[in-house]
Amino acid sequence: MIVSAGLIVFRRVVDSVEYLVLKHSNTEGHWSPPKGKIDPGEALFDAALRETREETGLTVPPLVLHKDFHNTVHYQRKGVPKKIDFWLAELCDDTDVKLSEEHTEFKWLKVTEASEYVRYKEVGGVIKEADVFIQKNILKL
Repeated sequence: MIVSAGLIVFRRVVDSVEYLVLKHSNTEGHWSPPKGKIDPGEALFDAALRETREETGLTVPPLVLHKDFHNTVHYQRKGVPKKIDFWLAELCDDTDVKLSEEHTEFKWLKVTEASEYVRYKEVGGVIKEADVFIQKNILKL
C-alpha cells in the first residue's frame, strides 16, 4: 500500500473560498491538492507539512492549520492500494505559490470545480467535505 499525506489548502476571496490544486508533471498530468509519500519514520502530519512546503513553497505561517479537520481516503492507483491523509490549511495572505519540479501548473478553484478537476473522486470528496467544514466552523455562514 502506498501511504501519503497532504493539505487541502484554501484561501478566502471576497465572498467565496478557493482551493489549491496542482498539475503533476508526470505523463499522466493529473491534478490534486499538495500531497506526497511518507518518509521512513515520519509522522503523517509532518509529511503533509513537508510535502506542501516542497511542492508549493508554502509554510506555517502564512498557512494557518486547521488540524480539527482530518480525512483519510483510500483508492486504487494502477492496481495498487493508496491511502492519503489530508488536513486543512488556510493561506491568510497573498504569498505566491512556488511550484517544485513535480508540478507544471497550479490553480485556485471554487469547491465544485476543484472537486471535479482532481483525478480521483475520493480526493474530490475530501475537498467537498473540507468546504462544508469551512462554511460551518471557520466562516460560520
